Amino acid sequence: MVTINPMQAPFLQPLSVAKPEPENKVGGFGDMLKKSLEDVNAAQNNSDKLTGQLVTGEVKDVHEVMIASQKASLSLQMTVQVRNKVVEAYQEVMRMQL
Repeated sequence: MVTINPMQAPFLQPLSVAKPEPENKVGGFGDMLKKSLEDVNAAQNNSDKLTGQLVTGEVKDVHEVMIASQKASLSLQMTVQVRNKVVEAYQEVMRMQL
């Protein structure tokens, strides 16, 4: 019969190996796309909010409202163009013959 010394006990227990977590977690394409769409939505919401405040008289600076409106419009136009390019690329890949 083998007797285990209390000093040896920690060395005989199985070690639990922790998985290292990456420090710089890089998101995928889906995460980047989701964040971009959230930014476009935020710009649209900001433009709507400022327009409503302009109508009620809370905002006196028309320039601020127009700049927010143009930012929202340009970001939406860019998103639509990116979508169109992705659809075109998908259709091109589907037309390829194997």
